[in-house]
Order: sequence, then C-alpha cells, then structure tokens
Amino acid sequence: MPYANHSQTNFTIGQQYQELLGLVLFSILSVVPCCVFLFINGTMLFTLRSKTVFRETSRYVLLFNLLFADTVLLVQSQLLYILAACRITLTYPVCGVLIMLANLTYVISPLTLVVMCLERYVAVCYPLRHAAIITIRNTGMAIIVIWAFSSLNVLIQVLLLLDFPFEDLQSLQMRHFCGKESMLLNLMSDLYDKAYTGFVFVSASVAVTCSYVGVIVAARSASTNKTSAQKARKTLLLHLVQLGLSLSSTIHNPLLMAMSKVLDRIIVVRIQIVLYVCIIIFPRCLSSLIYGIRDQTIRPILRDNLCCHSLCVAVAPVKAKICIITS
Repeated sequence: MPYANHSQTNFTIGQQYQELLGLVLFSILSVVPCCVFLFINGTMLFTLRSKTVFRETSRYVLLFNLLFADTVLLVQSQLLYILAACRITLTYPVCGVLIMLANLTYVISPLTLVVMCLERYVAVCYPLRHAAIITIRNTGMAIIVIWAFSSLNVLIQVLLLLDFPFEDLQSLQMRHFCGKESMLLNLMSDLYDKAYTGFVFVSASVAVTCSYVGVIVAARSASTNKTSAQKARKTLLLHLVQLGLSLSSTIHNPLLMAMSKVLDRIIVVRIQIVLYVCIIIFPRCLSSLIYGIRDQTIRPILRDNLCCHSLCVAVAPVKAKICIITS
C-alpha cells in the first residue's frame, strides 16, 4: 500500500513537471516572436521618421499611425499575457486602465486601414486631383478624427463601467486574470462593446471592399495607369486580409472559454498560445511585413536600419569586453 501511494505521488509529480515544461516551452514560442516583431515594428517606426519623404507623404504618415497603434497594442497584449502566465492578478483600477488603453488603440487599426484604402482609391481613380485632396493637412485631420472617435468610445465605456457598484465588493483585487471580458461588468457594457465592435468592422469592411471594387473597375479604363491600378488592387486586398485578421481577434477569448468546457486544461493552454500568436501578434506585425517587403522606397532603408541595429547589438558585448581589458 505505501509503495502504491509512493508510485502515485511520483506519477503526479512527473505529470505536473511535464505540464510545467510544456507550458514554459510554449510560452517561449509566444514571447520570442512577439519580441522579434516588436523589434521590427520599432525599427519601422524609426525608419518612417528618419527621412523627410516619409514625414511629408500622406501614405507613410498614415502607415506610421497604424504601426504606432499596433505596436502599443502589441506591448499591452504581451504584458497581460505575461501577467496571466505568471498567475498575477491585478486590481480593478489597474486592469481598467490597461484595458481602456487597449480599447483606444484597438479601433485605430481598422479606421486607419479605411483611410489608407481611400487614399489608394483616390490615387487610382482621381490621379489628377490626388495631390489636392490627399494633403498632409487633410491627413493630419483624418488622424485626429480617428483618435477622437476612438477616445469617445473609451469615454463611453468608462461611464458605463462607473455604474457598477464597486463599493459592494469586499476587495478591489480581481479574482480572475485581467482581460477585456473581465471589465465587462454589466450587461450594458457587454452589449455596447459588441455593438460598437460590429459597427466598426462592418463599416470598415464595406469601405475597403468598395474601394477594392472601385479600383478594379478603374483598372479596366483605358485612361488608368495599369501598373498603378494593379499595385493598388493588391494593396487593398492585403488591407482586407489585415482587417479580417484583426476581426478574428475578437473571437479569441470566447473561443477559449468554449473550449475550456470540453478540453483538458493543458490542451487549452497550448491552443491559447497558438491562437495568441496567430490572431493577436501576427496581424499587428503584418503592416511592417507588407510595406517593408513591397514598398521600394521603404525596403532599402528598413533593411539598412535592421542590419545596423542587429550589428550594434552583436558588437556591444565585444566593445564592453575590450573596454574591460584595456582598463
């Protein structure tokens, strides 16, 4: 009997060790890509501010706005993921600030994609009026409207959140990990969040699709630059894919909740990490990959910056050793 209990204990410890090892390996597989993409996004942001041509071209100004919002959201998502992986719970005020920051930047991406698609539509369908319509001033106004619209959404969510009776809680310490669903504390907040998200993505999808169809129709015209129209069509199609991937991130948590009811916990954790990389991290880095590879103006400068930064990181330890030896 004691031998049986000892064997059962060893089996339980071995199983727990195996689960822990698997969790660590899968966590590394999620953290490393995030760090790589953050490095690429950061270098891309630096590239877009390093040359005058990027600062004075509407398309690149919009790209900078898109990348900035995606990078902030990526950092915030990774922070919440690390806190959850370490089983650290937050207080409602701290979690609320993080979630509202995520809500602020989350909507920036689809709205900026819409403006970028409209800019390509004007460039192809109205080439003679493009310089007069798409100016730096008008682009700046569009960006201000995007951030104001997103900020209004956050303000409404905060007002709805204040209706929750926090004074009835025994403690402001959360029982569950910080997440978007954790801050939907009443029915009205949940309904508003679903309605707002649906409205934004349906409207954005319609706008991008109409721009795509308009470019296709314009490409058949004899007066249209075929090469420019073909390139714009591919760009709009990629933006539509980006929009679909961003929309897929809204089903991340509900899908995990549904799977947690029928699957084993360790399997759910592994699926969660895969989904996190595929529909949370990857869509936020797609803009850097699209423009870094396809854009002939950005590509050589981005390549030089990436190589320079990588070389500096590699050379820094060697310089430190040389300084130590010489001193």
